[in-house]
Amino acid sequence: MPKQTLTIFYNRFDMKKAWRDLVQNKFSHNVSYALTNNPLTNNAFTIAGRIFLLSFLLQISACETAYIAAMDQIGIHKRDILIDRIESAQEAQQDGREQFQDALEQFQLVLGYADNYNDKASEGSKNAENVIDIKTIYETLKGEYEESVIAADKITERINKVNSVSIALFEEWQNELQEYSSTALKRDSERKLRQTERQFARVMNAMRRAEQSIEPVLATLKDNVLYLKHNLNARAITSLKGEFSRVDNDIKKLLKAMQSAIDESDSFINDLSDGA
Repeated sequence: MPKQTLTIFYNRFDMKKAWRDLVQNKFSHNVSYALTNNPLTNNAFTIAGRIFLLSFLLQISACETAYIAAMDQIGIHKRDILIDRIESAQEAQQDGREQFQDALEQFQLVLGYADNYNDKASEGSKNAENVIDIKTIYETLKGEYEESVIAADKITERINKVNSVSIALFEEWQNELQEYSSTALKRDSERKLRQTERQFARVMNAMRRAEQSIEPVLATLKDNVLYLKHNLNARAITSLKGEFSRVDNDIKKLLKAMQSAIDESDSFINDLSDGA
């Protein structure tokens, strides 16, 4: 990745944007492309495929380590990277909140169309089936599900990146305790390290709880999309009304968990920026 690395040095006045583009966008895209397009990894049961995958993952790890070290050399330390990655994870969570809220609203609209169909049908209208475009509704819900999967993957990716740099930060901090000649300063630094570790653990737990809350939402959305796919008629939509309370409940729990994670992250960033 020499070309991308050079980008960082050529953008000294916008350093955060440069390294965020490198690690969070370009690098992750290259990883995904390599894993999904290499013939050796397409067959997970081949020995060669497993060897390639293991080798590739080791290279990724080495690249991440080298990247963090390079940032340190130009004055962007692990603490700064951690803060920026937490903020990036917050952005992904906020985008996720909006996406899942939108999915819920679309689900409500679909049920509204179903009620309209029922009204027409009860009136004996021969054109009740034409009241709603079944295929359009299916495509709409399918699109919402796919966008939700993308949002979920993005959240997981950002959380993993936060965790990765946190490990490097705390390991470095722990190792450097041995370099103190002053017992008082060492004791104070160790106290701050333990405090920061506890605070970060709360952040990571909140993020992982929010991440885990996504799964039941995706599962329910997928179930409904699959059901419509194989039952493209208005009556199938009316049968989804019983699913709404579960969708509504799961998404509201998810939104609450995401907001809790965002709030916990804000508190941690403030404390870390103040030199906790």
